[in-house]
Amino acid sequence: MPKRIVIIGGVAGGATAATRLRRLDERADIIMLEKDAYVSFANCGLPYYLGKEIALRDALLMQTPEGLKSRYNIDARPNSEAVAIDTVKGQVRVAQKAGGAYTLHYDALVLCPGATPVMLPVTEDARPRVFTLRNMQDTDQIHAAMEQKGVRDAVVIGGGFIGVELAENLVKRGLCVRLIEAAPQVLPPLDGDMARFALKELEHNGVAVTLNAPVEDIAIVEGRPAVRCQDGRRFTGDMIICALGVRPATGFLKGSGIALGPKGHIMVNARMQSNIPNIYAAGDAAQIDDFILRTPTAAALAGPANRQARVAADNIAGIPSAYGGAQGTAVARLFSKAFACTGLTERALETAGLAYHKIIAYPYAHAAYYPGARQMAVKLLFHESGKIYGAQAAGADGVDKTVDTIATAMRLGAHAAQLGELELCYAPPFSSVRGPANILGMIADNVITGVTRLADERTLKSAPPNSHTLLDVRTSYEYRAGHLEGAVNIPLDTLRARLDELDKSRAIIVYCQVGARAHLAQRILAQNGFDAKNLTGGYRWAAGGEE
Repeated sequence: MPKRIVIIGGVAGGATAATRLRRLDERADIIMLEKDAYVSFANCGLPYYLGKEIALRDALLMQTPEGLKSRYNIDARPNSEAVAIDTVKGQVRVAQKAGGAYTLHYDALVLCPGATPVMLPVTEDARPRVFTLRNMQDTDQIHAAMEQKGVRDAVVIGGGFIGVELAENLVKRGLCVRLIEAAPQVLPPLDGDMARFALKELEHNGVAVTLNAPVEDIAIVEGRPAVRCQDGRRFTGDMIICALGVRPATGFLKGSGIALGPKGHIMVNARMQSNIPNIYAAGDAAQIDDFILRTPTAAALAGPANRQARVAADNIAGIPSAYGGAQGTAVARLFSKAFACTGLTERALETAGLAYHKIIAYPYAHAAYYPGARQMAVKLLFHESGKIYGAQAAGADGVDKTVDTIATAMRLGAHAAQLGELELCYAPPFSSVRGPANILGMIADNVITGVTRLADERTLKSAPPNSHTLLDVRTSYEYRAGHLEGAVNIPLDTLRARLDELDKSRAIIVYCQVGARAHLAQRILAQNGFDAKNLTGGYRWAAGGEE
């Protein structure tokens, strides 16, 4: 193991690498440089401190330089920024915030510089009232601004995970909040059909959401900060928070010989090793592989950063280790609902030119007869071969557990149908005999084996006019309350007796409320010589119904 290991950056990646290295070698000289004042803090908890859900600021501080020194014998140096690297001499040039600079020799280097927030053009007079949320200093500034008398409303620019979490917590602090997003949906890591539930939850809780609105700049208009969109609209607030995403903080590496990707990420192999053998990278600034596509990507998520840092530390210590790629598994809470995803979206699959099946289901989070049972909306994407591509879920309960189960199955290479075979915890307050992941696996098994044929919006859009019959097998009461345009109604319990009312020369797309009754109807029709498919998700999904 190298005698001196220098780690650039703390927080998730750097602190994990440092402590793992110490556990593997008691004698190594480990130095961790952090450009900010705090070497290790819970950045995922920042929005919840702002919303006063986390009451104590100090609860966000994971480690201090003193703690790292006493417990791990790690020399952690805050307010110390790496400004240049000489990879030939093995040296880091360090600038201290208090003034002065020095050169530090290394035998091995771990780069965890993280990322910086994407910022918009801001006029000088507006700057004091425009914020980002990336570190403790940012948090303190936003907190101080909200404490000021007369601060009543805020504009959040960006509808990703951080943006929507900020919107929720600002509302909980009593502010009127507008959320502006350039894309046609919030939560871009989800498909639009799942993100619509998040939009409804935001609006239901008083957040004014503006979509399809790229922002040009921020300036003071009539004494207030104003966001100007490309279409000319302006939105004002007492404070503006930019949550537009991040870019890798790798500017100091230019000219070092360390290979960077097209967006400035540090290119690494599966060992988290750069093109220079004794230099490794992890976290937001590292370019890693997508778990499914095996194409270059980046994952600005704490979990992957921790695992990447561990892999880097292992390899420096001589323990062969490899990072398997990023799945993008993530979850966000929005008021009373949660939204989670793992793997690829439909957009990503279509961009990659991959054929896929889609299942939409509305399983209960726990036994339907147990008090408080609520349904969630779940989407599973998979290949004909059984390879699971991804999953998304939205609902009040069980969302994280369901997506975590599928993410685990994906990581271990499980066949989609094997989700139905998983033996998961069951008791009425916690789940059902067939949990949500089980149900998805059983439907996938039916699809792959040909027992079930599914249709979705792609089927409806691509079907020639007058080529199919849309069959609603719900009760006549449900049909009268609302149905898909052009559908005929034959309730399931009368279907066998009324088969002669259907034309065998036309394909039949059958639906019920969420898909269960339509599955039986599809089986009845198929075994009586009809070309029938079950519309996945049923009327509830097609009509944009809530989870």
